[in-house]
Parts: sequence; C-alpha cells; structure tokens
Amino acid sequence: MKIRLLLLLMASYACTQAQTPAIFTSSDSAMQQAYEWAGSMVRHYQGNPADPVGPWYEAALPSRMAFCMRDVAHQTIGATIYGLDKENRNMIGAFARHISAKKDWCSYWEINKYGKPAPEDYRNDTAFWYNLNANFDILSACWRLYQWTGDTSYITDPVLTDFFEKTVNEYIRQWALQPDSLLTRPTHPNAPSPFNQQDNFHVCRGLPSYVENIADLKMGVDLIATIYRGLLSYSAILKARGNAAKAAQLEQTAARYQQQIEGVWWNEQQARYYTWYNGDGKFGNGEGAVFLLWFDAMKDSTRSRATIAQLTAGTWNVETTSYLPVILFKQGYWQKAREYILQLTDPATPRREYPEVSFAVLEAIVRGLMGIEPDAAAKRITTLYRGRSGSRAALKNLQVLHTTIAVSHTPQETVLRNTGNNTFLWKAAFAGAHRTIRINNIIMPARQEVDNNGNMISYVEVMVKGNKTLDAKIGK
Repeated sequence: MKIRLLLLLMASYACTQAQTPAIFTSSDSAMQQAYEWAGSMVRHYQGNPADPVGPWYEAALPSRMAFCMRDVAHQTIGATIYGLDKENRNMIGAFARHISAKKDWCSYWEINKYGKPAPEDYRNDTAFWYNLNANFDILSACWRLYQWTGDTSYITDPVLTDFFEKTVNEYIRQWALQPDSLLTRPTHPNAPSPFNQQDNFHVCRGLPSYVENIADLKMGVDLIATIYRGLLSYSAILKARGNAAKAAQLEQTAARYQQQIEGVWWNEQQARYYTWYNGDGKFGNGEGAVFLLWFDAMKDSTRSRATIAQLTAGTWNVETTSYLPVILFKQGYWQKAREYILQLTDPATPRREYPEVSFAVLEAIVRGLMGIEPDAAAKRITTLYRGRSGSRAALKNLQVLHTTIAVSHTPQETVLRNTGNNTFLWKAAFAGAHRTIRINNIIMPARQEVDNNGNMISYVEVMVKGNKTLDAKIGK
C-alpha cells in the first residue's frame, strides 16, 4: 500500500511540476493578456505524463482526451514555446510508430491518453477516419521542430526516418497521389470491400483534404500544398543529413506539385484558387485556401495577396482562424494579425477553448509579433519587432537551438541576451529602410528586404556568443 501511494504521489508530482515556459510582457496590455490566457489554456491541456500514452497534451476535441495528427502538427511550436518538448517528441513518435501496410501506410489519425486509437475515429485497420494530408503535415512539423529546437532526433531518429521514407514513397503510390494522378485518381482508393457509402469509416478512410464537408471529393488544393511542403521538408532534412543528390530529386518532385497549384487550380476569372475537385470533374470553392499560405505554396505575390484578401474578408471556423495570425505577420499584415489574436482570445468567440487556439496564439506572439525565428540549419536566430508604434515588449526564458534567450523590443531597439552557452548568428531586423544599424554602438551597414505586403525591412547579422548581451539600435 505504501509503495502504491508513493507511486501515485510521484505521478501526481510529475504531472504538476512547472514547465519552463517563455514569459512575455508588453506595454500592449491586450497582447500580454492574450499571451497569459493562452498559456493558462496550454497548462490546462497538458496531459498527465503517467498516462499510458506517456507525456502528451490535448490536440483534439477536449472531451476525447486525445491528440490528432493535424492539430499536433499545428500546435508543436506553441508547445515548445511553453516547454512541452517531451510531449512533442512522444506524440510525434507515436504517430510515426503506428504507420502500417495494413492501414495503407496511414497511422492512427487520433490517439488517446491510453495509447490507443481513439474509437471516435477508428474501428479496425480497414475502417477508420483519415485525412491524407496528415503524414506530410507531421513530416513538415518534424523539420520545423528541428529548426526551432536544434534537436537532431527530429531528423535522424530511425522511427521517424522510416515514417518519412514510407510517406514520400509507399504512401504516395498507395493513395495515387503522384503529381499526374491528382485529378484522375479514384475517389476512394483502397476502399474496404464491401464498400458502404453510408459508413463514414469507409467513405473517410483517406480523405484527400482537411476540408470534410464536400461530397464526392476527389482532391483538395490543401492536400497538394501539404504534399509540396512535406516533400520540401524532407528534401531539407536529407540535405542536413548530407544526402544532397536525393534532396535535389525530392525538390524537383515538389516543384511539380507547386506547378499543379499554379497551372490548374487558379481561377483567373474570379482571381482566386479553387479549393476542391469532385468526382463529377468540377472545381469549386470553399475552405482550404489558408493552407496555401500556411505551407508557403504560392510563388506569385499577386495571387497570395488576393488569397489573403479573400481570407480576411471571410468568416471561418476557429480552427481555420487560428492559422491566420502567424500567416498575416509573416506576410506583412501586422495590424490585421493583431486583430485576429484579439478575436481568437475574446471570451465572446465561439469555441475559443479548442486547444489549437491557445497554442496558435503563443506561436503568433513569439514568431509573429516578436519576430523570433530560429534556423538550426543556418545556426541563426532572426528577430523583428512587429508591434505598434510606441510600444515595447519582452520575452525571456525562450529555449531555442540548445540555448536560452531573452529578447526585449521597441520599434527602435532590440536587446538580445544569450543566457546559454551556444553561439549563434543573430539577424537583427527592423521595420523601415535604414542605412545603418548599431550593434553595441558599433555602426554596421544594413541590408534590406521587402515582405509580401511591401514593408521594407533592414537588418544586420552578427555572432552572439554564450552568456553575452547585444544591443541593436536604429537612428542616431
């Protein structure tokens, strides 16, 4: 009895131990309140590491006590910002381990805290719910996590490597997802026999989109965008592992999917992308365009701006809306991004408690507003304050690239402290056209770039050693 009580106390202690979240403060009280609310929700959704599945957080409908592939792929950066790295590694690994030939190289779409496929989405290996974007989305998430954390296990772990290889080879062949098969593939490849049109676990066993309300769906443009980014992610992984030849081949294959998006799916008359194609050979519009931007699958800036205008003029469910702040910050629509953060965290917003929302808000504030972008492959961290004029903001205890940093911003000054031991390249960026930027009062010539909305950005690059603080300023 004493041993059992001790084990229960240890499990409870492990569950309630404080994580090491990044702490955000700002003179913009609305943004600080948004971050604090999001952090409290992330803590609420952290699972008990003593559960059979291991360390986890909720990434599905909360009543299910589970995590699904799309939501996890979207929530991982917010999770690592809040210190949930063990959870990320465990959940990503669980998805990778459960792909199988019997499921046509699918995994379990949703896994619950018991380490089992959630019964809401799975009956057996021939009858289950699965959106085909999922494998490529998890693959891309692994690359993003490596870029953010510097943790090479995301790109070298044998289980993940097997998942990557199966996804870009067997999975594509099994589901007829080659670039020249996207519009001619069967509507229900690998259908169970006998096939029951009234059984969702038959009809939705391999949905070719994240958008689930289109009858007789043959292909969604979001799936093509996800494949494109998944292949580019694996190409980058292979390059980082020294396999340049295979990386180049994958990059060429990825380009064929992007060409399909631009050449087949753009509706010139309506100046927008079609989002779905059905079994009757008809294109149509609906949700899904957000993934063209999320996966950076457009090359034409005029078309991407038109897509942003379409999205910001529409009303979307909270899942789709949660993608918008990071996208809009990156694309140069900074005030609009702030408005969406406030909308997502407004108590009057329906379903704001859906887990994706809080994780997305953390990411939007750190990556978007604070402009912090680690790049493990380049051993570089970018900063760019996108806050309002006259405001200030600071972030401390942010763990990136095997070190910990603190960043404080005003529109004219950024102070970066490397509180860890690792050295990295700092790309200190500022809004506006500036000829020079001062680093610790040393004047350096600045370079310029322009974002998709025409905002001029000036920057310099400088090495930051361990336990050092650098001060970047513009102006006299």
